[in-house]
Formats: sequence, structure tokens, C-alpha cells
Amino acid sequence: MNKEMHKIEGKRVAFLTLGCKVNSYETEGMRELFLKAGAVETEFTKEADIYVVNTCSVTNMADRKSRQMLHRAKKNNPSALVVAAGCYAQAAGETLSTQEGIDLVVGNNQKAKIVELTAEALEKKEERLCALLDIGKEKEYEELPIETVTERTRAYIKIEDGCNQFCSYCIIPYVRGRVRSRGEGEILAEITRLAKEGYKEVVLTGIHLSSYGLSQFDATLADTAEGESKVLPLLALLKKVQELPGIERIRLGSLEPRIMTEAFVKELASLSKICPHFHLSLQSGCDATLKRMNRKYTTTEYRQAVEYLRMYFDKPAITTDIIVGFPGETEEEFAETLLFARDIAFSQIHIFKYSRRAGTVADRMEHQVPEQIKSERSDALEAVEKELREAYIRQFDGAEETVLSEEATVLDCVRYMTGHTTRYVKVFVKDRDGVLQENETVRVKIYGDKIGDGVAAEQLGPA
Repeated sequence: MNKEMHKIEGKRVAFLTLGCKVNSYETEGMRELFLKAGAVETEFTKEADIYVVNTCSVTNMADRKSRQMLHRAKKNNPSALVVAAGCYAQAAGETLSTQEGIDLVVGNNQKAKIVELTAEALEKKEERLCALLDIGKEKEYEELPIETVTERTRAYIKIEDGCNQFCSYCIIPYVRGRVRSRGEGEILAEITRLAKEGYKEVVLTGIHLSSYGLSQFDATLADTAEGESKVLPLLALLKKVQELPGIERIRLGSLEPRIMTEAFVKELASLSKICPHFHLSLQSGCDATLKRMNRKYTTTEYRQAVEYLRMYFDKPAITTDIIVGFPGETEEEFAETLLFARDIAFSQIHIFKYSRRAGTVADRMEHQVPEQIKSERSDALEAVEKELREAYIRQFDGAEETVLSEEATVLDCVRYMTGHTTRYVKVFVKDRDGVLQENETVRVKIYGDKIGDGVAAEQLGPA
């Protein structure tokens, strides 16, 4: 047993993940490294010897939450070793490494070394250690494979890291670095392992998923015929995942609208396991705002991407992100966004109030929008989002759908098994006899009654 194992063996370790699914995946990888070194996992709310907080820095609120959770870890056990990992650690590492209560800072592309770094920190408990790289110069994808996941039925698979887009509001390229893609062989091997464990659905994810397979430092997603050839690595990967036994569903994380050329969408539709659920980042429905954001498409191009998806897929779920209150956004520009959202008829919208990030172009822009106006616009867009989401779900009243069961719940003395359709509509399947189990694929008939955050359905039989 090496030195790192001796230092970690028997230690109680707790994990907390903030932010995106990429962070969740990386926490799983760090968790497995600790357990292989002999650590014993415990809950974050309980006393542990080591606390690992995988931080987020996408907004000021995320920064604040990261700081709060790091301090809470030390409060849980003042003598514990507190580790700050991830994006906020990368962004504010030098500052964090001087703060009382934080013993080890582990930036991005250093997580695979976390056990070794933690062992060193335990040995030098009186010192604060900081492991940060110049992330903008990193060329290699950090392999942090997982053998199991904590979700019961759905496995998230990280295939890409970094972003070359430099949207004017976004800090992520500065804390994640440039595009780096995972090897196809490693991805397929990981999915094969998880399929053997019984996982039927995989979600491919990354910081800028559309750039998977593009060259590391000059990757830009073109919106021309040339761009079609550039996205082939992602399409080639999807075709190989399609052939893996045991996998029934392939879901994609957030995508750029420019990837949705007709040729790409047509090929995508030929893969039977692809879920007709597409998250296309919009951010604004106003061309002037998109230009200030340094987004690389127009609303016309976005609309065309959606039209291609609806041409080749039946009732696809189109979900998106929208930022309200971006610098310079006028009432007229916001009204354009509301109109565009209705025109596209999204099935779901994730709404964010613009958050200033030091070091970004938008932080230095004039005409910053007051918080009160951001809140008012957020409320107005939320009302539209609710209306659109309910209208989308109503399309399936009386429809027969396939659901992957996830977990049992009891409401008003009736047992249901919850799950999602391929379009990610949440369904409550009546299961009075208690025969449905987790991770079963079943045929259901949706009958439209709202239950909790989903709709009711009757089981018709196995899929």
C-alpha cells in the first residue's frame, strides 16, 4: 500500500457538489478515488475527517454558495481537512488558500490527483496547500473515469471539457480552459461498464458539448457546410454508443443551435436510441442582445435549427436557457425575447438573472440593469415558461409513451412509480399492486391529470 493509501485509509470523507452535471460527474470520480484509497464515505451534514466541496462559479450566487458550504464544512468539524475543488476554487484559489478554514485548494484538471494532494495536506496540516494550473494552457483532457453512479437509472457521462466561445458574460472559459475532448475508447468502455451494471439511459455531457472532437485551441463551431464536417466526431461517437448492448436511451446535454444543420439532424434522427429532447442554449430572443453577448448565431438561425428538429423528430422537447437583464437590455429587447419564446414554443425554459462576473467583457459594459428590473423580467418570463410547459405536456393527453421508472412515491394513499418519457416529461404511473420496480421500461397511457410536478398515467405493460 502506497503512502497516499496509508494517509487516507479509514478516514471519513464527505462530498458536496454545487453547479452543473459535469461537476456531479467529477465528484463521482473523486469519490471513487477516495474509496479505492480506503476512505469511508459519510454524509456532508455529519462529522467527517475530510470534506470535499466541488464548487461552482457560474454566477455571483454560486460563488457565495461555494463559500458558505466551505465554511459549513469546517463548522461541522473544526478539526477536519476542508478541500475546495472545482470552478470557484480555480477562479479564487489564491484568495481561498489564505483563508482560515480551507486547508486545500484543488483547481480544474487537478482532480485526478486529489487523493495524493489530500494525503500531502494531512501530513502538512499546519500549511495550506494550493494546486492550481494555468488552465488556459492545458491541452490534455483530465481522465477521471467512474465505475458506478449514485443516480438509480440515469448515468451522466462527461466527454468534453473547456470552452472556446468566450460569451461576453461568461467566466467558464477562464476557469475551465480551452476545449479538450475525451478519448472515444474511454467513453465507450465506461458506458459499457455502466450498461453491465444495469443502467439503461446515458446522458452525454460536457462544458461545450457541441465542440466534442474539435481541435483543442482553434476549435470554433462554424455555421457553414464546413461546420457539418467539424461536428462529425460527436455524431460518430453517438453511432457507436447506439450499438452498445444494454443501453436503451441516449440523451444529450446542452448544445449550440449552430450544430443543428439539416444533415446533422437527419443523421441524428436515424439513431433509434436518441431521445427527442434537445437543450439548445438561447440566452436571448433579441438579435441586438445576442450580439452584445457575443453569441455566434441570430434568432433566424436559431429558429431554423428548431425547424430542422421538428422536421425529423415527432414533438421533440426543445428546452433552453435565457438570461434576463443583460447590460443594455431595454424593455423593447426584453419584449422581443418574450415574443420569441412564445414563437418557438419551448417545452421548458431555465431562467437566469444576469450576474456580473469580474474579468468578463459584460462586467465592463455600460447600462447595467437594476436588480429590481431583472426580478420583474424574470417573473414575467416565468409566467410565459409555465404556460408553454403546460401547453407542451397537454399534447400528450391520451398518448401512449415509454417510461423508464425511477422511484416509488405515495400521494393521497396511492402508490406511484415516477419516471420520464424520452421527451423528459415526468410521469406518475399508478402502481396500486406495488409490482413496478426501479429501472424498468414500461408502456403507459398518459391521461393528462397533473400530479405534483408531472402527469398521471396508467401502465399498459412492459415496453
